[in-house]
Amino acid sequence: MPAFSRTDYEVAVTQLSGVELRMAADPTQLSIVRAVAADIAMRQDFDLDSIEDLKLAVDETCSTLITLAAQDAVLSAHFAVDDKGAVHVSAKISAKSASGPDEASFGWRVLTALVDSVQTRVEETEGFVVHIGLVKSTAGAVDA
Repeated sequence: MPAFSRTDYEVAVTQLSGVELRMAADPTQLSIVRAVAADIAMRQDFDLDSIEDLKLAVDETCSTLITLAAQDAVLSAHFAVDDKGAVHVSAKISAKSASGPDEASFGWRVLTALVDSVQTRVEETEGFVVHIGLVKSTAGAVDA
């Protein structure tokens, strides 16, 4: 995996019509992830509240992962849109330990309230990789 300085980031368009960001695990980089989330939501005709909800959820997801990051870790976030217009975000980071996000924390409760679904898992390979995935539908597509 390439090394990133504090100001480096990488954007790649994937074959699945998605966008992937990789950047240093540094809170100063979060504005880039929020901007991409907002742009994708706008392109899917999300209303303003739903755009803000997605931005906040992505910020909380990435902030949570950064707190778990191993030294010199790279934060990766992949954005994709399904055929119904829902935005899928999958973020991961190399972690210091096998403990994932604190699902009893206030931030986690806010995150789960902002999106349709949230999943987390810890992968043990050459160290630990923590994954958080979320899905946010347009306001009109959410079942009442």
